[in-house]
Amino acid sequence: MKLNEITSVLTDCKVYGSDDFEISSVTNNSRECVCGSLFVAVRGFQTDGHKYIPSAVENGASAVICEEYMPEISCTQIVVENSRRSEAIAAAVFYGFPTEKFKLIGVTGTNGKTTVTYLVKHILEFAGYKTAIIGTNQNMIGDEIFDAGRTTPDSIELQGLFSKIAEAKVDYCIMEVSSHALELDRVYGCRYAVGAFTNLTQDHLDFHKTMDNYMAAKAKLFEISDVAVINVDDSYGRIIAEKCPCECVSYSAKGEGNLNCDNIRLMENGVNFEVYSREYFLGIPGEFSVYNALCAMGIAEALEVDSDLIQTALRSASGVKGRAEIVPTNTEYTILIDYAHTPDGIENILSAVNGFCKGRVIIVFGCGGDRDSSKRPIMGEIAGKMADLCVVTSDNPRTENPMKIISMVEDGVKKSGGEYVVIENRRDAIEYAINIACKGDCIVLAGKGHETYQILNSGTIHFDEREVVKEILSKRR
Repeated sequence: MKLNEITSVLTDCKVYGSDDFEISSVTNNSRECVCGSLFVAVRGFQTDGHKYIPSAVENGASAVICEEYMPEISCTQIVVENSRRSEAIAAAVFYGFPTEKFKLIGVTGTNGKTTVTYLVKHILEFAGYKTAIIGTNQNMIGDEIFDAGRTTPDSIELQGLFSKIAEAKVDYCIMEVSSHALELDRVYGCRYAVGAFTNLTQDHLDFHKTMDNYMAAKAKLFEISDVAVINVDDSYGRIIAEKCPCECVSYSAKGEGNLNCDNIRLMENGVNFEVYSREYFLGIPGEFSVYNALCAMGIAEALEVDSDLIQTALRSASGVKGRAEIVPTNTEYTILIDYAHTPDGIENILSAVNGFCKGRVIIVFGCGGDRDSSKRPIMGEIAGKMADLCVVTSDNPRTENPMKIISMVEDGVKKSGGEYVVIENRRDAIEYAINIACKGDCIVLAGKGHETYQILNSGTIHFDEREVVKEILSKRR
């Protein structure tokens, strides 16, 4: 592709040098540059990509997108007002505008994004469509699985993935859209056939600073969507729905939306509820499953999927790895893995478990390091009130001292007055919970979910809680 095919699409850019030559790649990583590369210098929060322009050129970059002209640089420079947005546009042009070849569905919110995307995927495949999925657990094109990094990849990686999806002749791509992605223009230039909002609870305040900023970031999805599907039982969802710039379908379990349900019955093996006097079942326990189902139904209806087909598809849908996932143990107690890592997530999973557990509820959990620290005591207090025993341990401490994180969680548990123990090593904490479990108890391993690793100050180690449980139980037999 010639560089001028990109510069002709970039608005308000000024080109210094020739743009009448072929480029071989678009990248924001100077180390990936080779002869023919177009390097995009992005101003980040930890470093400024403009510092790496000389390195990019030395490695072979033939042109640079930047926000300020650098006379000492010999290659072609394309000076723009916003290099993040220009990066997204350049990537879309380079990969041939792939999202024009399929319909895009975006799901945002603090909790429930992954489950909703998988439910929509199941419904659409049940209807005979070919799908792709982009999200926290993994990326998929049809049955082909790709490892996921961020919930929403950066714009260059994302457009490259979209290109593969287009090549595979996919009908629908369902993706999680994080608040970071919306705020940092990773999905700039994308257009969503349907955008959905699940809920908003405290998380990522290390980045957004306030809940209003967090909500505003989420609301950006509906500026680039044709139809919105929004949970109006959520206070922030109601605000977003009231100001929604596109057609809006609201859903509610309290009779306050366009898509309402009633006669909810929570069971150990799932949830029953009625919509339009029609009975639905989803085999994932907990009231939050009703909301996830309603969101998926709203999306499917917006895409004009037949209601009979939606009902049948939901009945056959299964859970998602790391979301209320029951671990097979052949014991008289239950072990459940869930990704809950926010106050609302902890409350949701413990509420679900309390609904069916016949014995004690034991939760093993911690909080991630280098992330919103204000939620730590809140999570501790909720767990202390809702569980019979809290085993406070480490999660992904990253660069922080694990015991510092634990002490902040512990403050909240103490406030609740609930029973707890502190065991820093997560494997030891899981073993402790298993050793004290009795008939009818339920052990909730919260925070890691689908993750098969633990991020420590010394580096990332393999840590799959399913394997840990299996190993501990094998030693007891």
